[in-house]
Amino acid sequence: MSADPLSRVFAALADPTRRDMVARLASSDATVGELAQPYDMSVQAVSKHLRVLQDAGLVSRTTDARRAPVQLEAEVLDLMTRWIERYRRQAEDRFRRLDDVLDGLPDRAGRPEIATNGEAS
Repeated sequence: MSADPLSRVFAALADPTRRDMVARLASSDATVGELAQPYDMSVQAVSKHLRVLQDAGLVSRTTDARRAPVQLEAEVLDLMTRWIERYRRQAEDRFRRLDDVLDGLPDRAGRPEIATNGEAS
């Protein structure tokens, strides 16, 4: 796969089964068989999901993939967190500037207030 690391991570997490596997691995390592237990799919299908997560760098496993535990690689989650945090801060800054502009407008007396759901109150 030639996509950048962040794109691979987001693509891997686009599937709800893989997100669930990551959530489960956050609490403890698990073998492929243990990961397969709650799903209505074969161990081979679970292994394919794990391969996508592994290719994205989200999990690691040893060469003896059936018996060795799958481990979550938390540093990849840090990459996502930094990316998301950067845009969250930018959005917050934009809203703060908008609040400053709105605070500087003349009094809105006599005009209906607009509720957050878009309806006049």
